[in-house]
Amino acid sequence: MSKPTPIANDLEEPVFTEPWQAQAFALALALQQEGLIAPGEWTEALAAAIKRAQAKGDPDLGDSYYEHWLCALEELVRLKEISDSEEMAQRVEAWRRSYLATPHGSPVELIADDS
Repeated sequence: MSKPTPIANDLEEPVFTEPWQAQAFALALALQQEGLIAPGEWTEALAAAIKRAQAKGDPDLGDSYYEHWLCALEELVRLKEISDSEEMAQRVEAWRRSYLATPHGSPVELIADDS
């Protein structure tokens, strides 16, 4: 399986290696712009997520950085009661089903949950 093409910045350096990383970045910015998360809260949550990962043996080579973003986002969303664990688990499952139902090479679109 080939590695995804990184999304480049103006300096032609890779910023995101996968689309979900750009989406996690955009979500963190949107939550801050909407005033739901303060920049200081975000910084603390990301630092804590990185420390937890390192304590569990993450070698901190840079390839897991956006996984830490995602963990920090999930934690803040729960703490700020923007969403709860059950709702997030349902959303993860909906995306999983959508991913599995999407033909290879096609963009994944979230399938509406009719249940």
